Amino acid sequence: MSQQANPRGTFLKIADSVKRQIEDDPTMTELPPLAELMRDHKVSRGVALRAFGVLRQEGVAEPVRGQRWRVLRAGAPVDRRPLDQRIAEVIATDGLEVGEAFPSASVLAERFGVSRPTVAKALEKLEAAGVLAGGGQGRVRTVRAVPAREGRS
Repeated sequence: MSQQANPRGTFLKIADSVKRQIEDDPTMTELPPLAELMRDHKVSRGVALRAFGVLRQEGVAEPVRGQRWRVLRAGAPVDRRPLDQRIAEVIATDGLEVGEAFPSASVLAERFGVSRPTVAKALEKLEAAGVLAGGGQGRVRTVRAVPAREGRS
């Protein structure tokens, strides 16, 4: 049996390959999709998932709910708050006032690097909490209330 045909250790080679990609591209924020790794390295889903597991164990990447895998870089802060809290912070950071138009789900999806359905769920939570008003297909969401900032000790 040739070395190429032996699946043992293949996931480690894939993990090393992805680590090199991360080192070569300092702007890389997400790992390649699972399907892309499977296609490029001609391996099964299980082998590709084991490679992701190695990257997680080594602190190079972590899975993100509603997304793919996020690249972790030493010294770079990672915001692990729920998406609805991070989206609510847009009001303060963008200086939005009550009654002003809120960015669309597409704009927010691009800004936070998540899918539109994930943003839609977070926006629904903010509407239920009374922070945003309106929405719906073709309608502009507006700021209903400016969320209070929590003090940290």
